[in-house]
Amino acid sequence: MKGLILCAGKGTRLYPITLKLPKTLIPVANISILQSCIEKLKEQAIVEIGVVIHPSQEDMIRAQVGSGEIWGVALTYIYQYEAKGISHAVKQAQTFIGEEAFLLLLGDNLISHSLTELRLDVEARGSSGSLLLAEVANPRDYGIAEVQDGRILQLEEKPAAPKSKLAVLGAYALDSSIFQAVHQIKPSQRGEYEITDAIQWLINHGKQVTYHVTEQLNMDVGTVERWLQANKQMLDAQPAKDAIHHSVIMDNCSIVSPVSIKQGSVLKNCVIGPYVSISSDSHIEDCRIENCILLSGVHLKHIPYLLKDTIIGFQSVMTGLQAKKEGGSE
Repeated sequence: MKGLILCAGKGTRLYPITLKLPKTLIPVANISILQSCIEKLKEQAIVEIGVVIHPSQEDMIRAQVGSGEIWGVALTYIYQYEAKGISHAVKQAQTFIGEEAFLLLLGDNLISHSLTELRLDVEARGSSGSLLLAEVANPRDYGIAEVQDGRILQLEEKPAAPKSKLAVLGAYALDSSIFQAVHQIKPSQRGEYEITDAIQWLINHGKQVTYHVTEQLNMDVGTVERWLQANKQMLDAQPAKDAIHHSVIMDNCSIVSPVSIKQGSVLKNCVIGPYVSISSDSHIEDCRIENCILLSGVHLKHIPYLLKDTIIGFQSVMTGLQAKKEGGSE
């Protein structure tokens, strides 16, 4: 079985940060979503992984994850020149996948649930597809599954009148019959080739598609609010309550768990936390920070108010009541 991670999205809802950084590389608890996806596939002993990207993203993605050797996997980069939907992205990977079954992950989703049952459904139990579902409060924002007696009746992408609250999450196991489906479907009203339409095509043509419902952490990190919420939940889930790199220098600082602080950072006269992630080479002095994400190279000094519920972009500089933003947002 192979793996496929889709990373070609533009992440427009996270502009301006994603103008300079592919969405799949944004850090959650200081670990990129792409790294989390690779590790999730490696847990299933999958070592051949395709990564679908736009060509403009390749240099940045390669700089961070290379060819996958650090995780003992082999990454193959596959181009999607136009953002025409998940099924269109899958179609670009047909040559890479061949006749094998594969696990498909969306490169802007964090999945906590084990992928074992999905893999076994397709690899050993005869299913053509297996989906991960979860009940959501806002079903109009997702692909929704209508189920009955343990089987999927219908899938619908972002329905105006949802027939259930069971959302299709960003994790799928599929066999090669999906390629016949993605070549047969038409664009949706949104102008995209939807993966829900392709899987519905399989169901309509007598293919077995199974599902599993999860209550574990699964986040589409598509907005600032969801990014902060994912960061909070991932910090809660990290093995140690605080992940502070040994090179970090702290002088007269109070840490309120949980936090994550990466290498090369210097903190003085600060109260940090709870739920704060600080990326590498940041310098912070005389600040109180809570429920925030600071990207790399941030410089904060003498901030007289509590920084809370915000994201500070790369190499941003804030001093006193003045703020200078360089390539990021707050």
